[in-house]
Amino acid sequence: MAERPYTLLSCGMSLDGYLDSAADERLILSNDADLDRVDAVRAECDAILVGAATVRNDNPRLLVRKQERRDERVARGLAPTPVKVTVTCRGRLDPRGRFFTTGDAEKLVYSPTGAAGDLRSRLGSAATVVDGGPRVTMRRMSEDLHDRGVRRLMVEGGGTMHTQFLTEDLADELHLVVAPFFVGDSRARRFVDDGPFPFQPDRPARLVDVRRIGEVVLLRYALSPRFEDAS
Repeated sequence: MAERPYTLLSCGMSLDGYLDSAADERLILSNDADLDRVDAVRAECDAILVGAATVRNDNPRLLVRKQERRDERVARGLAPTPVKVTVTCRGRLDPRGRFFTTGDAEKLVYSPTGAAGDLRSRLGSAATVVDGGPRVTMRRMSEDLHDRGVRRLMVEGGGTMHTQFLTEDLADELHLVVAPFFVGDSRARRFVDDGPFPFQPDRPARLVDVRRIGEVVLLRYALSPRFEDAS
């Protein structure tokens, strides 16, 4: 079997498991201290991945924010910030979004064959469009990223991406931050969708760390034998 990057899933959610509310305004699930922790994790990765819905709805920059961390990466011979990666089924991406316009990192967009041609025309030089075949799978994409030199991949959402990596048993580590409130609205997006998850009552995920960060809590899980305990 082809190799894939070490894959870390990072997610913030409410007490009842939601990634956001159903309102137009984005729900804040973290705090400054936790955002700095996420920035440090980003700085140790070769690529950061989010789904196309996250690119459209959250308009993320996906950069290493702290200058000293960018400088440390450059001193190690790396780009100041990791490669940005997204996956799209229909190609509905705007090249004016911050995913494409901020930072000098390489941007990769994985797309099914049927949408790749139009997407290349739409994005132009803003990103490299990778033909993922009839249907982009997380395993095929992960193997391609490994071939491109990505050894450590951070997946920051959204729920569809988390679901696919987990149900395909492709995640090695999970950072789950829990905010101290409920959303209570089934119209909102949950952490994961339904699916055949490998972690069941007879095969639970291994909890390796619990950390209070202000009023949020970080739960850190080992999901595979490849887990790297960097604490």
